[in-house]
Amino acid sequence: MTLSDSLETQAAGGRADATDGKRWWILAIIAIAQVMVILDATVVNIALPSAQKDLGFSDTQQQWLITGYALSFGSLLLIGGRVADLFGRKITFLVGVAGFALASAVGGAANSFGMLVAARVGQGVFAALLAPAALSLLTTTFTDPKERSKAFGIFGAISGAGGAIGLLLGGVLTEYLDWRWCMFVNLIFAAVGLFGGAALLSGSTAENRPKLDLIGVVAATGGMFALVYGLGNVPTYDWGAPESWGFLTAGAVLLVFFVYWQQRVEHPLLPLRILLHRNRGGSFLSIFVLCAGMFVIFLFLTFFMQQNLAFSPVASGVGFLPMIGTLMVGATVATTVLLPKVGPRPLVPTGMILAGAGIGLLGLLEPTSTYASGVLPGLLVSGFGIGLTMASAMNVGIAGVEEHDAGVASAAINAVQQIGGSIGTALFSTIASSAAVAAMSEGKELAAAKVASYSAAFTWSAILFAVGGVLCAFILRPGVPEELKTAGPSVHM
Repeated sequence: MTLSDSLETQAAGGRADATDGKRWWILAIIAIAQVMVILDATVVNIALPSAQKDLGFSDTQQQWLITGYALSFGSLLLIGGRVADLFGRKITFLVGVAGFALASAVGGAANSFGMLVAARVGQGVFAALLAPAALSLLTTTFTDPKERSKAFGIFGAISGAGGAIGLLLGGVLTEYLDWRWCMFVNLIFAAVGLFGGAALLSGSTAENRPKLDLIGVVAATGGMFALVYGLGNVPTYDWGAPESWGFLTAGAVLLVFFVYWQQRVEHPLLPLRILLHRNRGGSFLSIFVLCAGMFVIFLFLTFFMQQNLAFSPVASGVGFLPMIGTLMVGATVATTVLLPKVGPRPLVPTGMILAGAGIGLLGLLEPTSTYASGVLPGLLVSGFGIGLTMASAMNVGIAGVEEHDAGVASAAINAVQQIGGSIGTALFSTIASSAAVAAMSEGKELAAAKVASYSAAFTWSAILFAVGGVLCAFILRPGVPEELKTAGPSVHM
């Protein structure tokens, strides 16, 4: 070996070592940004009564502070993923973080209901840029299968726990500071994400930039908007109202046309090969069910703890910590130990069945139930099951995707999460409302009727998890996909 060869080898090794150290810092930056996006779906929930008192909006208006975020986020995710693929993941990520911070500052300073709703919509718009760019950056940063499994284990745990963290943080900020800090707190996360991302992330652009599928953009964005908007109307207008079924029908028609169009356009917004892969399809289904079913835990259990157990907002948030703990354990065990050995087929359905069993335990709640005997067992079991499923499904959902499709595949995962959560919101709110009316007609007192409504929602959510687990067992392929197998030890000469 010549001296120049030796020096070149040493330089390459130095660059590799630097990259090895840097990518875990990149994971930390991406995770912080993901926390900001995920927790904002729930952090406002506990702050709503205080914001309502301050700004003077009605009970029927308050749902739009939640739906407005999901509406813009869910409807724009696919185009956000394609923007990341076409114009570079780093710049898309940074623009998303900066825009999210600006919208959060506007929301914290809001002096009217309309201004606050506009800020929430703005958060959703920039989240639609940030979220798919973050997930695709994670995919392209961790190329070694073993390290990628660890990274996705952390990322999946954060995604699954973000909603519960939002409830805890919202309670603390509202009780000890002010509801506006539920918005202002994002400036801290954004500052870390913005400066860390600018320093650590490498710029990347597509080698060629095909024309953007404008018809696909209109069909997908319009369809997602109509679907989420229609679902958001259900708790207010019921399923039979034109405000609900009219938008749901329009959304379905537009999305069917979108699928038809994607098979014929030269440069599709969402290449159908991403969805038609069996493992990827199974993982998307499991994420959809998880997000639809998890809604009942965060919403109805918060009501139970505050109204029946007389927990404060902070105590309610703390009550979810055991679930976060088992969720993180499940996610870590799944991606670092089990997934590389057994593959997704036994792991994802098992996790879904466990999650359903835990939520089924919550369905047994009575007005006299305590936290230790009635709430805690269900949280521990469901948290572990959700962790097993979420981390594994996110890993499988992005594994094997070509680099130029990484952004749009990431966007599809996020879109499935948002649509799943929106459907869960509408479906289980309707089930709970119907159960409460039935209980009152049977002569039950208001407190008992409310618990009956929570139990009905928990029970049907458990059934949804069980059905989803069985379907995923048939859809997912047996064995360990090649891209998920643990890489062997490196040999250094």
